[in-house]
Amino acid sequence: MTDIALGYDPTGTLLERMRMEVLEVAAERCVVRMPVSGNTQPMGLLHGGASAALAETAASFAAKAHAGADRHVVGLDLSITHHRSARSGYVIATATALHRGRTIASYEVAVVTEDDVRVSSARLTCLVLENA
Repeated sequence: MTDIALGYDPTGTLLERMRMEVLEVAAERCVVRMPVSGNTQPMGLLHGGASAALAETAASFAAKAHAGADRHVVGLDLSITHHRSARSGYVIATATALHRGRTIASYEVAVVTEDDVRVSSARLTCLVLENA
């Protein structure tokens, strides 16, 4: 499974394992959704680590769109607050740019249920690097 439009191959990645779907990508905003099923902790609730991975994925795609083809990004800092959980359906992460600079890009990420109930709030800061 390759997504030519986004320039990545998710085969064998966490994106594929967690069944994330990239719905929208731009430097200013990225939207990614993920099923709750298969991404739960033993009590049947959405795993907080799954929410964090979803949030980081959305913000990283947006940061890469900002960086462009001649640069790449690496995460520097991820913080996330879990407000509630989910037991079924999908959760959707929307990353919105807070700062898009030459070397740093920061994004706020809202993770919500399909009914637009906030599950988590996150922030990711990425370092923008020149390709070697």
